[in-house]
Amino acid sequence: MAINGNNILVYLGGTAIAGMRSHDIEANCEMIEVSSPTTGAWKKYIAGRKEWNIIVNYLVLASSDVRDILTIGTTYTLKVKGRNDSDGYGVTGTAILKTCKITATRGNLVQGSFQFVGTSALN
Repeated sequence: MAINGNNILVYLGGTAIAGMRSHDIEANCEMIEVSSPTTGAWKKYIAGRKEWNIIVNYLVLASSDVRDILTIGTTYTLKVKGRNDSDGYGVTGTAILKTCKITATRGNLVQGSFQFVGTSALN
């Protein structure tokens, strides 16, 4: 499966409510500094807890879509996999909509982005 923007589906209450066209996925691992008698002046780390977030972009199609900013704080289920893939590959996780950004420039299409912050493991 090639990853592309068409592979993000957003669910609310078990129902698919949106499919995205472009996105950024980021996963991080905290780094915990530990001491070691064998490393001398060099720092040593072990892996800590993990976190993830997804930023998706969309076109604001109507003035009523400006109300998207009111959906921050809502919890969604996100699936990242090919829409037509039945092989089971991909990941799913629960996330809170942290940020809704709408960019409106005179003479251009109105664009928006959502930042989802993971509240569960990606499985």
